[in-house]
Amino acid sequence: MARFNTLDDMELDGKVVLTRVDVNVPVENGQVTDATRIEKIVPTVKKIQEKGGIPVLLAHFDRPKGQRVDSMSLRQILPALEAALGQPVGFASEAVGGDAKRAVAALKPGDVLLLENTRFYPGEEANEQVFAASLAALGQVYVNDAFSAAHRAHASTEGLARLLPSAAGLLMEAELNALDAALGNPERPVVAVVGGAKVSTKLDLLSNLIRKVDHLVIGGGMANTFLVAQGIEVGKSLAERDMADTARQVLSDAKGAGCTIHLPVDVVVAREFAANAPHEVVAADACPADAMILDAGPATVAKIREVFGQCRTLIWNGPLGAFEIEPFDAATNAAAAAAAELTREGRLVSVAGGGDTVAALNKAGVADDFTFISTAGGAFLEWMEGKDLPGVAALIASKR
Repeated sequence: MARFNTLDDMELDGKVVLTRVDVNVPVENGQVTDATRIEKIVPTVKKIQEKGGIPVLLAHFDRPKGQRVDSMSLRQILPALEAALGQPVGFASEAVGGDAKRAVAALKPGDVLLLENTRFYPGEEANEQVFAASLAALGQVYVNDAFSAAHRAHASTEGLARLLPSAAGLLMEAELNALDAALGNPERPVVAVVGGAKVSTKLDLLSNLIRKVDHLVIGGGMANTFLVAQGIEVGKSLAERDMADTARQVLSDAKGAGCTIHLPVDVVVAREFAANAPHEVVAADACPADAMILDAGPATVAKIREVFGQCRTLIWNGPLGAFEIEPFDAATNAAAAAAAELTREGRLVSVAGGGDTVAALNKAGVADDFTFISTAGGAFLEWMEGKDLPGVAALIASKR
């Protein structure tokens, strides 16, 4: 990956540092119910302060579509932000304009200021130069610590990096370094695990990965489509039968690229989609006509463990089965535990991301043992698909 400035490269003493963060957290009745994203920005804010900078936080919340919506005001996250930072945080009721200018002008060393939701302004998502310039006028340095929004070419994620001296925050830096270690310049062999419901939603992902990895493990409902493509009956299982030709093309392309695709060799089937439904393990080509495949079987898990043991790098997106309900979380849990064990032993670099993936690894109790877990949903997937991320590209361009 081309390089970008980090906080260590920047002179911040006495400067107002416009810091793009992701604090788009769940809120119920005006209360933050999960402050994880807020807690993750703390190291960057603290480091800016240690270097003498004054952080002014830019962020979006929800989807107000360029309108001021009171229920989407960032004011409601202030208590959680103050608790995470351990200090009072100022708030400006605007992101640009008089109130924002006055709030910035009143800042002293050690202060932190949060500006109102950038998406209250049409110029944010349109990446309008005038709006970006109005934001830029508030500070002297720009820091992007929101990888999760880096796939958006918005004024606060892309436009600002072209107007001010710019750097990646600590969270952005860690994310980019982890992703580079997983696909950019990985230790080989590399294995990718891709699960989820539909092939159609992950075609770009599969097409990119088969050119980048040595082994590709396919699980979840996607695997059923690949079984159908090989002429295997899957009963009442979720499968995109109209994607069979596409699946066959992926298999062919993978063979040509030297990538080995691993599909289930045995499966767990049930007659109903419910927790603790009666179930049985059958060969992958022996699903009863009245049953549905809800998980990979133990022989498949053993095969996956063997592949993990042969590899040096793992990238994981998506569960292997219906991990939300027991006992159909068994394959995901067992494979995740194997990856965690190899990571603890220093034999595997493991990077995972995507909403269901994070939930599945947390449920398996192994998230802390992975080398890196990305909480960036769309940005992580677009990166896995090999797409340029505007927010990252702008940081790299500002380095030149």
